[in-house]
Amino acid sequence: MSPTDRRTARTELIRLGFRDLDATRAGLESLGGHAAPITAILGRTADPDAALAGLLELSDRVEDRDAFLAEVAEDEGTAMRLLCVLGASAALTGHLHRHPHHWRELTDPWLGSTRPAAYWLREDLLVAVGADPAAPEPVATLPDGDAVDALRVEYRRLLLRLAARDLAHHMGVDDVAAELSDLAAATLEAALAIARARIGPDAHVVRLAVIAMGKCGGHELNYVSDVDVVFVHEPAPGVADDVAARVATQLASHLMRICSEPTAAGTIWPVDANLRPEGTQGPLTRTLASHRAYYERWAKTWEFQALLKARPVAGDRALGDAYRKMVEPMIWAAVGRDGFVEDVQAMRRRVLAHLPAQEAERQLKLGSGGLRDVEFAVQLLQMVHGRADESIRDGATLSALAHLTRAGYVGRDDGAALHTAYAFLRRLEHRIQLFQLRRTHVVPDDDDALRRLGRSLGHRRDPAVELEKEWRDHRALVRRMHEKLFYRPLLSAVSRLPGEGIVLSPEAAKARLAALGYADPAAAMRHLAALTSGVRRSAAIQRTLLPVMLEWFADAPDPDAGLFGFRRISEALGASHWYLRLLRDEGEVAERMARLLATSRFATDLLEREPQGVRLLGESLHPLGSDAVTAEMLATAHRQSSAVESVRAIRAIRRRELLRIAAGELVAETDVVAVGAGLSSLTDATLEATLAVVMEAVAASQGFDGPPTRMAIVAMGRYGGFELSYGSDADVMFVHDPLPGASTQQASSYAQAVALEVRRLLAMPGSDPALDVDADLRPEGRQGPLVRTLDSYAAYYAKWSQVWEFQALLRADAVVGDRGLREQFVALINPLRFPAEGITDDDVFEVRRLKARVDTERLPRGADPYTHLKLGRGGLADVEWTVQLLQLQHAGRHPILQTSRTLDALRAAAELELLPADDAQALILAWRLVSRIRNAVTLVRGRPGDAVPSDSRERAAVAAILGYGPGESGGTGDMLNDYLRTTRRARSVVDRVFWG
Repeated sequence: MSPTDRRTARTELIRLGFRDLDATRAGLESLGGHAAPITAILGRTADPDAALAGLLELSDRVEDRDAFLAEVAEDEGTAMRLLCVLGASAALTGHLHRHPHHWRELTDPWLGSTRPAAYWLREDLLVAVGADPAAPEPVATLPDGDAVDALRVEYRRLLLRLAARDLAHHMGVDDVAAELSDLAAATLEAALAIARARIGPDAHVVRLAVIAMGKCGGHELNYVSDVDVVFVHEPAPGVADDVAARVATQLASHLMRICSEPTAAGTIWPVDANLRPEGTQGPLTRTLASHRAYYERWAKTWEFQALLKARPVAGDRALGDAYRKMVEPMIWAAVGRDGFVEDVQAMRRRVLAHLPAQEAERQLKLGSGGLRDVEFAVQLLQMVHGRADESIRDGATLSALAHLTRAGYVGRDDGAALHTAYAFLRRLEHRIQLFQLRRTHVVPDDDDALRRLGRSLGHRRDPAVELEKEWRDHRALVRRMHEKLFYRPLLSAVSRLPGEGIVLSPEAAKARLAALGYADPAAAMRHLAALTSGVRRSAAIQRTLLPVMLEWFADAPDPDAGLFGFRRISEALGASHWYLRLLRDEGEVAERMARLLATSRFATDLLEREPQGVRLLGESLHPLGSDAVTAEMLATAHRQSSAVESVRAIRAIRRRELLRIAAGELVAETDVVAVGAGLSSLTDATLEATLAVVMEAVAASQGFDGPPTRMAIVAMGRYGGFELSYGSDADVMFVHDPLPGASTQQASSYAQAVALEVRRLLAMPGSDPALDVDADLRPEGRQGPLVRTLDSYAAYYAKWSQVWEFQALLRADAVVGDRGLREQFVALINPLRFPAEGITDDDVFEVRRLKARVDTERLPRGADPYTHLKLGRGGLADVEWTVQLLQLQHAGRHPILQTSRTLDALRAAAELELLPADDAQALILAWRLVSRIRNAVTLVRGRPGDAVPSDSRERAAVAAILGYGPGESGGTGDMLNDYLRTTRRARSVVDRVFWG
């Protein structure tokens, strides 16, 4: 061969897909005159190199090599079937090498056009184990080991024929899955025949039916998959129940082992009975009556969802049919159960939660946009609408999707697109599993495997890249299709626009909304109609937005509130050109808004008061510092014409920043400490700007050229501890110090007027939330003057104050007003709250007495002491009083304890070994969790609350804000258990440290 001819031959081999050209040339030369027709067909296989190597190995194992090669070369159909198998499946190649005469199975000219009937497969496998297919209860007659091996070999022979049809004749993926399911059913029947032989005559004392579940039950099995089953039995006439149960259990156990255990002849697949009532904790097989009792009383939603695919496949057919008829009405009634939607969603989340992180991006089945997404969507639609429409009750996903489309529950275009995507994903899954006949759903990431898979699915130019792109596109389509399946038909049902079609009747639309978690479907329909009806541009954009918005609402604790709030805000901003465009173009803004509206009454109220706040959701949601907010407030206030207008402008900025902080906690997971600090800083800024405005206004109204006294505001309580929550008042004390030349009376009158006006303007009714400035912690409480001079404070504390007032000063932080006066006030109180030698034993006793009185008298009547957030066992008061007692005792000697912040003080106590590290951590965890729940209660209700909610929807919303995924009880069970465990540990520390 000339160099030119060699280059041409090399180029042709590369074009055909060969990689190892030296081995290929040597292999083709060994084929002699048969090489030419075989080479062309090799180029159409998934892996030409593997196909050629497999062919050469097989040719060495058949009886007549030349006759074998001649027949393959002369019959294109035989060559195509054989070489496609050799190029795509190393496992079936190995089977052919072990059983070389099986290659003749692929010479059948009718193989590509004839699918074997289920009854034929059953008979074939029963005959293979020596059983009579016509017998009512077939029994294997071959010796046990021979029968088990014969079953494996015959199973692989039939699988070889199926794989050849699939690869060479492009069978539909649903036909492949159905034939695999029929083959599995026949295998179970043959295994049961072997099991009867093992048990002997006693096998006939019981009737046993095998119910296929999952993919086998749905007639959509993979090449390699666990076969999920449920066993049901009935005693033969005159046989005791316990005897029948024992024999039935033996039969079922043997059947499972026969299919699952490896032998010298290989393996088949595992049989999994974990979908039975009570799972692994329940009996392996039950009577019909026992099944009925369980499903009527104990079964969970997911069990009825699993029963969608239940199908009798082996054993006593009449008993299997009776089982199916018994469970079918229960399946379609399950949608009416309390918590149906939450259970279905929780099941999907559990799948994702247990998905190994290293597999998530390559998972074909369980990952986002994978097979399970399609299957869950189809099954949920079936359960919602199948109660009234029997036409959609089909166990196979693709068949069910076709029925749902035909019946109008899924749009035609959507149904076709989802069919295409799901069929591709299943074909890819089949090709992955076929290679080694191993159960896997992970798309490989190595180039050789991707190249083989891509070629097996028809890609030739750059198979790996083209396959990745096609998979990525189909996965994205599946992710998008969920919202279209559930929500776009709802819009068509209410908008009634020409060309969009009404795919759901109003009744069907309401049923779907109810099943998706909307408590008032009729109201939801009215909101949808108001938002989407008409031909105006905003309605058209809403029809684009709402499908995904509705899904986000349904995934949140209160979908009805979410949709209603969205309607109100949309109507308020309907004429704003930026609003709908922002939601349409900025997906994160729309998602944040949906979650906020469907979770938080507090945040929704803020948005409804000023819908322009929607813009904020596209910004950073981290709390701003007080300096920046103060500067903005003062700049805005100075542009106003009066003190009232100035403070109104200040409060508007405060409202916006409240929304930022609330949204940050709801959707951006702002830490509870950062939330408390943010709310405290915002209060600092509000008081600072308001104080400046009011001091100027009062000075002018009283005829002063400027303020006659310096003023400061001292933060107290949780405000002083930088730990405000959404519903907290601003506990403060006012202090002033007359300037030289001003009379004491004038200064005091002025300071009193300023303090009163600050409180009045911030508490005035209006569109922005009020800030209640509470000065009741001042000396003498409400009976004392609202404002004191620095000297007056010094005189009072020197003569009259008690230990509880020193304790209150632990949280004092002079934060607003004249800096020099603030520093002087802190210098005044530090020796009082941080006594150099600590407090006396009598003082410790007094602190404990006061705490006991608080515990006894202030807990609201009827409140549960275990779930009251502030005054309950292990709650905020317990933690804070404990750390404050330690500060009173030791802070005078240890400056790091001299802080107004609870968590900083706890960490300092642990560092000083005043508190064991574990005890400090227990108190920190309790304080953080209780504070988070307290914030969440306010966010959910729109008003403060100091108890874990008893209302189930409110409690579920609180759990959702804290990050508890919905389970059987909407996540509330886990939250409550964590709360009780955490506060119990904290209380044990309080008992030892505080009470001594």
